[in-house]
Amino acid sequence: MLRSIFRTEDDASALIARLVLGIVILPHGLQKLLGLFGGAGFTATVDYFVSSGLPAFLAVLIIIGEAFGALGLILGFLSRLAALGITIIMLGAILTVHVKFGFFMNWAGTQAGEGFEFHLLAIGLALVVLIRGGGLWSVDAAITKS
Repeated sequence: MLRSIFRTEDDASALIARLVLGIVILPHGLQKLLGLFGGAGFTATVDYFVSSGLPAFLAVLIIIGEAFGALGLILGFLSRLAALGITIIMLGAILTVHVKFGFFMNWAGTQAGEGFEFHLLAIGLALVVLIRGGGLWSVDAAITKS
């Protein structure tokens, strides 16, 4: 079981997918976890999710999934698990918040909210990692080879 989670090959496409996804998601996770980059921080984010109808434990899982999942992707550690978490978070965001605003992001500032195109791109990158593993220069590869 663990072998299949860590299994990967020296795959440059997986390296690119996991690094780009991790680098893009990490600031969002740090906004929620630590309040960096203009974010609300852990307590306020949990309160926001709870006031939106999510149970507190799911709010905590979202914060952990984004912050530590992104770090895992950048390092290539538990890459498939991190990618699965990001996929679930992005699907949840689409279905609970963004679908009502349509496909496109709010580039012109004319919509009431943001569409879900960003989330689909994140899911696409995460699916590459789910299928291929962490790829080149990942901790997963080092674990698998030892």
